[in-house]
Amino acid sequence: MYRRHFIKLSATTTATLLFSRVTSAAGSSSLINTPDEVWAQSGAEWFKLNSSGGSLFTYKDIEVSLETNGNAKRVYVQSPITALTGVRFKWKHQLSPATKTLGDHWERTYGDMAWKSPASGIKNPWYVLLHDDKQTACFGVKTGCNAICWWAVNTGSIELTMDTHSGGVGVQLGSRKLHAADIITTESTATENAFATAHRFCKLMCDKPRLPKQPVYGINDWYYAYGNNSPKLIKEQTALMAELVTDTNNRPFSVIDAGWAKYSPYLPNDGGWADDFSKPNDKFKDMHLMAQDIVKLGMRPGLWTRALCAKYNDNANLLAPKIKGRDDPKNPVLDPTIPENIERVKNNIATYKQWGFEMVKHDYSTYDITGKWGIDMNDSITEPGWGFYDKSKTTAEIINHLYLSIREPADDMYIIGCNTMSHLSAGLFELNRIGDDTSGKEWVRTRKMGVNTMGFRMPQHNAFYAVDGDCVGLTKDVPWEKNKQWMQLLAESSAPLFISAQPDALGAEQKAFVKQCFAKASKVQPIGEPLDWLTNPLPTKWKLDNNIVDFDWG
Repeated sequence: MYRRHFIKLSATTTATLLFSRVTSAAGSSSLINTPDEVWAQSGAEWFKLNSSGGSLFTYKDIEVSLETNGNAKRVYVQSPITALTGVRFKWKHQLSPATKTLGDHWERTYGDMAWKSPASGIKNPWYVLLHDDKQTACFGVKTGCNAICWWAVNTGSIELTMDTHSGGVGVQLGSRKLHAADIITTESTATENAFATAHRFCKLMCDKPRLPKQPVYGINDWYYAYGNNSPKLIKEQTALMAELVTDTNNRPFSVIDAGWAKYSPYLPNDGGWADDFSKPNDKFKDMHLMAQDIVKLGMRPGLWTRALCAKYNDNANLLAPKIKGRDDPKNPVLDPTIPENIERVKNNIATYKQWGFEMVKHDYSTYDITGKWGIDMNDSITEPGWGFYDKSKTTAEIINHLYLSIREPADDMYIIGCNTMSHLSAGLFELNRIGDDTSGKEWVRTRKMGVNTMGFRMPQHNAFYAVDGDCVGLTKDVPWEKNKQWMQLLAESSAPLFISAQPDALGAEQKAFVKQCFAKASKVQPIGEPLDWLTNPLPTKWKLDNNIVDFDWG
């Protein structure tokens, strides 16, 4: 009955109010109570479902049911006639004025993560943490879900929305019963701080993470070549940096970024938009030989690709509909619900493996599917009114299928997701680029996109995947005293370390420090912890390899 009382609640009493206790083989855990209200959406209209007094909610042909499964609440949705665009759950409560919240991002972060005071209308993708200086309460959905989910912490309620759009229209489920998501919660123990609780919660959300067998580190050409690369440049850079490697039992990767694939006649020399990602351009010619050369130089070959990039002369019936943000005729995008396109994606990944590459970084898929970057998804995930070829699957299901289609032919190759839906990447890809691009041109961008994302997505490290905070753009344009600190953070946090080093910027001091950082990054280390993240969006005090380190980000 306490759910009905509007009282001032701390995170502790919020947990008491919204959680019940369950006992599993792992011990005591928390389970969220049945929601006070359940709503469904078709088009832009929301309507309240009727409760039978248990865990079944109905309205016309729409049925939403909740089932307890261990420490999670499974949500199932049926809507045989109505095209469904969303389901929303509401639990009544009020918070203490001291409470702060932390949510996640749809895909990468954009330098905007922080613990904040609750505010109505704010979407917290995938999960939200509540902290009041005494205890932390966590609300989320398990990774790999079939709806795009977000939490809202409002005056008097916590809400969870499960977006079931298929593109920009409602999903047409027909006779199918959709397992939309599993709701999972926890609260901090007496010995945990907020970071420890967040990390443990990420492990609860992801049952089976797919992690690298050894720590990942290496080089990438993007932040000094910016697409103007060549076999000569790659080999020279690989040879130069290989001299700084000391751990021959865990060799680094040399990742060839954009600029290697066959150019589109519409966009000559544009490496970010190739015409055929199964064929090299005239500069590279033989990618099998390129991979062999990297191995001979002492590194492991990696490759960048763009999975849904269409050819300039592809038949129009293979393409995704044109919408705002995805309407440039020079940039045709494949519809991922068409089997022929999925086979192309699979064949490309299989080709990279045949060439001898040991890592593939795939990029742009969220933007190519939705026409939006994550930072622009506040009002909606995509533009309204358009649909995929197959409208019977939710957008989340379509993304899941694309990711599985990349995973399967990759086999034992490592996969880095970049611009991928974070919660849908977990368990499938060994690494995930967790923030927007850092820079080899301006330190302010690296500080914003790199330091912020490391501070607030480190709880996901080795729980969802290995968190890739992006490269050290080691160039003459970025002050060395700042890049040195950024490199140290990556090297000592246990997260992957990638360096884009302009040869002219590698003096004796830089080489010595890179050698030192490579040695650290190659070894298993404790997960780095931002100690001032509750109050500082750019954490400066870190616990790294059991030492307290203070940084000056400027």
